[in-house]
Amino acid sequence: MKRFIEGEDRGQGTLLPELLDDYVAEDNPVRVVDVFVEELDLASLGFKRVQPAKTGRPAYHPAVLLKLYIYGYLNRIQSSRRLEREAQRNVELMWLTQRLAPDFKTIANFRKDNGKAIRNVCRQFVVVCQQLDLFSDAVVAIDGSKFKAVNSSDRNFTDAKLKRRLQEIEATITRYLAELDTADRQERAAKEAKTVRLNDKIAALKDQMATLKEIEAKLQETGETQISLTDPDARSMMTRGSGIVGYNVQTAVDTRHHLIVEHDVTNNGSDRDQLSDMAKKARTAIGTTQLTAIADRGYFNGKEILACHEVGINALVPKTKTSNAKFDGRFDKADFIYDPEERISLSGRPSADLAFCNRREWHDQPSVLELQLQRLRTQGQVHTEPEPQGDTLGASGCARRYADTSGR
Repeated sequence: MKRFIEGEDRGQGTLLPELLDDYVAEDNPVRVVDVFVEELDLASLGFKRVQPAKTGRPAYHPAVLLKLYIYGYLNRIQSSRRLEREAQRNVELMWLTQRLAPDFKTIANFRKDNGKAIRNVCRQFVVVCQQLDLFSDAVVAIDGSKFKAVNSSDRNFTDAKLKRRLQEIEATITRYLAELDTADRQERAAKEAKTVRLNDKIAALKDQMATLKEIEAKLQETGETQISLTDPDARSMMTRGSGIVGYNVQTAVDTRHHLIVEHDVTNNGSDRDQLSDMAKKARTAIGTTQLTAIADRGYFNGKEILACHEVGINALVPKTKTSNAKFDGRFDKADFIYDPEERISLSGRPSADLAFCNRREWHDQPSVLELQLQRLRTQGQVHTEPEPQGDTLGASGCARRYADTSGR
């Protein structure tokens, strides 16, 4: 082990700090969590068991479990079992909970029984940030995230899915009946064994058909487009090219300090109808009259943007791309930028390398624009009109000379 960094002998005695407080730095976030929770009035926020029972085994104070829950939130530890292990080995948690280590069942029950109170704590945190003037810019970014529910896709049904399942079962039953007819022409021993097996399968399929028809009747009765058996509120939605059964969590985040201002959970998989509602909630949480909301193309909806404008919210949302030019192999609007000298150039390249619509530059050395236009000419997608006089073509001249035959 020569010429390597060597560790210390495990049997060597070590003089460790005498105080647990010495292991936690002064700027450690757990100190902020400790001060924040200690200043909360947990009873008014709705936490249960704030006052201890007169009989029975002493319970953990809700403040201890809330600190543990907030620490897991800040460090992306969602599992109650993992929080139990961290409380037994993590020095920061030992300091935060004063070496208390609740079991996973206690942690899980705390989250289940105090969901509304925990939301009130989040609102109280926003109020503290507001008092510290952290939201003075009044600019938030809104986005949605898909969270998977407990419900599996096999226990989520739509009208089309139910009809498809029923057709598949009917086709399977028809095939089994045909196999029964074939079994009648076989020997008696083989015939009896196969007949019993096929009859059992047909009976099971008929039970499935009866269950699916009950679900279909319930779906029509409720008027919903989907129904989930395990988690009734969950819905099937698209995410990253695939579908999941879950929820769409909308979040408004302060753009300066990246603090969550407001959040909401919906089972609508699309973000197009969420902009104005989330922007209004974020403005109320911040406590301001003016707000700028930023979102991606998924939120572009004329009605939602108008609704924000009518209440004094400035919504910045890029317009969706509806042109098929790039898909067809042609230039679209994003490929060009306007030059102050009335010349058009390809965007996305340094100004020194821009391929301007200048015949002199093209004669000296073919540019990327010229090469692509030549390719389009050979495909019959571009036609050429007579060149105007002069060395440099203006923007209108370039548009005339290389006008798309489809008018683009």
